[in-house]
Amino acid sequence: MSNQPRPKKKLGQHWLNDDVALDAMVEAAKVKGGDTVLEIGPGTGLLTEKLLARNSSVIALEYDKHWADELWNRYKKHKNIEVVHGDIRKYHLTNLAKDYKIVANIPYYLTANLLRKLVDTNNKPSTAALLIQKEVAHRIAAKPGDLSLIAVLVQLFYSVRLSIEVPSELFDPAPKVDSQILILKRLKMPQFQPTDELFRVIKAGFSQKRKKIKASLSGGLHISKHQAIKMLDLAKIDPNKRPQELTIQDWHRLSTTL
Repeated sequence: MSNQPRPKKKLGQHWLNDDVALDAMVEAAKVKGGDTVLEIGPGTGLLTEKLLARNSSVIALEYDKHWADELWNRYKKHKNIEVVHGDIRKYHLTNLAKDYKIVANIPYYLTANLLRKLVDTNNKPSTAALLIQKEVAHRIAAKPGDLSLIAVLVQLFYSVRLSIEVPSELFDPAPKVDSQILILKRLKMPQFQPTDELFRVIKAGFSQKRKKIKASLSGGLHISKHQAIKMLDLAKIDPNKRPQELTIQDWHRLSTTL
């Protein structure tokens, strides 16, 4: 390893070398023989080894050409792994087997893009175990009172829970913040049927999240404040609440008033 290049800051690379944390990620996704697992950013392949030890079929998607080549050379004769040099932001999840899983140590700058992709895709993973910034993990797992736009969208399709925290000093190089494993388990059915109106109302509501919901809806939907209050009254929602206080059920009722 001493002859290998150092992690690249511009790619957000932070190698995790801790067996306990790596095992926790694999266990969080309940990886077993026969599973198809997408690993995003495998880097040096320590997590890859643990996934293969479970007899799963691994698709190792690596953006860094050096590490993609390293992994291909290491595993070119292994029947249970496919190494792909590519970018998750452009990768087609629809090509993966139904009920695939994702296990990944995500560069922090990619987290929002990946979560939105997992919301938008028609082929959602059955389970995703993502090691991400601790603060962001808590934001996605938040309850009404602290909800954000991305938390509402994720929780519409997945049950969300937190696993172990991973201190920054376990990474090389150490990031400035701690990480935590976020576990997403796909719901059998979305909490509510996603519609254009539902997404439109949620996005409008969070367009000015520091304001009361009546003001953010008015601005986001380009309607008068009187019309916004009427919508909220019909949905039985206090117009003086903040967007982060609304439940997913509130957003659904609100969307039906459109």
